[in-house]
Amino acid sequence: MINIVRSQPEPKCLEIEKSKKDGSYACDDVELRLKNDFHNKCYLCEEKGISTINIEHFKPHKGNKDLKFDWNNLFWSSGHCNNTKLAKKEFDLILNCTDPKHKILEMIRFEIKPFPFEEAKITARFDEPIIQNTVMLLQMIYNGSTNHKEIEGANIRQKLIEEIRDFGVLLSDYFDDTYLEYEKNEIKQRIRRKLSPQSAFTAFKICIVQENNTLLKEFSQFLPQ
Repeated sequence: MINIVRSQPEPKCLEIEKSKKDGSYACDDVELRLKNDFHNKCYLCEEKGISTINIEHFKPHKGNKDLKFDWNNLFWSSGHCNNTKLAKKEFDLILNCTDPKHKILEMIRFEIKPFPFEEAKITARFDEPIIQNTVMLLQMIYNGSTNHKEIEGANIRQKLIEEIRDFGVLLSDYFDDTYLEYEKNEIKQRIRRKLSPQSAFTAFKICIVQENNTLLKEFSQFLPQ
């Protein structure tokens, strides 16, 4: 989970659909705009190129048309994460990654070791209910809460572990003195892409850099400000 910037203004079709008896919030370019704004990643788990796409209402609309058709309330989510979020009422109050005041990586720490069958470790940096709720939700998403969701979570973690392994190889290669300068520059640009919002599971990779002084000195310019 990382902060993202939502495009504005809202798609014009939302106001039109809102006026209809059975209007659809998935109108015209809403899906494409959400896909682009969220970098084609689930806003919660950061899996990229999800196959089961949900347009989630961040705040449950429960028949409230204002919430149902509110552009700022529509999020790009995987079916697994959306269903997990629906499991507990507490998850109606979580950090909003589109709110610049909710600085996700200052509030939550993300960690996973690059070994098979490892669980993701998500911890709150502050003891506030909205942060604790978000951490609880993310733990359930990555590590599972039922037999079925444990399998889904394990599938996400496998992709996450592969991404962290690839990132680790790039970091090791960058500090390998046998590489020529132009090769190191190419590797550095690949590291930059891995730390970009467009990359999968960016939060975990950013935390790796933030917590290592040598990496932070070398790649701090690639981190969100």
